Amino acid sequence: MSEQANELRETVRERYAAAAVAVASGGTAEDCCGGSDCYATGVIEVDENFGASLYGAGDRDALPIQAVAASLGCGNPTAVADLREGETVLDLGSGGGIDVLLSARRVGATGKAFGVDMTDEMLALARENAAKAGVANVEFVKGTIEEIPLPDNAIDVVISNCVINLSTDKPAVFAEIARVLVPGGRIGIADVVADDALSVTQRGERGDYVGCIAGALSFSEYRNLLEAAGFEQIEIESTHEVADGMVSAIVKAVKPAAVEKTCCGTDCCS
Repeated sequence: MSEQANELRETVRERYAAAAVAVASGGTAEDCCGGSDCYATGVIEVDENFGASLYGAGDRDALPIQAVAASLGCGNPTAVADLREGETVLDLGSGGGIDVLLSARRVGATGKAFGVDMTDEMLALARENAAKAGVANVEFVKGTIEEIPLPDNAIDVVISNCVINLSTDKPAVFAEIARVLVPGGRIGIADVVADDALSVTQRGERGDYVGCIAGALSFSEYRNLLEAAGFEQIEIESTHEVADGMVSAIVKAVKPAAVEKTCCGTDCCS
């Protein structure tokens, strides 16, 4: 990883660590969501395009207030992931645990929800929130989304909420998602996506990297990277605008199912 990429990752880690500390101290994640100034003042205008306002009241009311307050996402991936009883779910960049806890309730006692996050402060907050919620079928593990610390073919559904755009190595992220998914597994991701007409420079002008904007892929780039990682049935649907030419979108795709060989007598023909 380049020095610049390392610096960006550390900036992201510091931002989310500060958000976790703010929540643990009785504030909200938005209190430290506005770049370097927020660390000094703790004051920021709340952007309704991000955070807990994107969840229904029923979802918010079912969870500890700290899980809700820590939300920094741009959507609600659990609402569109079509989670089913008994499935295993992975949330990339799980933060304070809101999407993991909601997923755990949807898959039930026979299912399980994992959360991966690189920030110790967020992991501690998420585990505390799971204990408060009385949700046992969850596990939070430390790691990066470019190197997911889970085995191959272990997950039925991968979700993520405005995190993939923060990665400096998105091809690695999509390759890792494909690796951990079972054949036929699927993704339901909320992310910021840019109009194809916007240049990388123009995307950067609309917000800083850790603000879920400057690292955003275009619609074409998102589709091409998912296809390169082997995904099919790709759908990218915008939900609301977050900046000029930038939208929050729901991204769905499926890992191809394993191909069964057809046998003729004692020999397999295909």
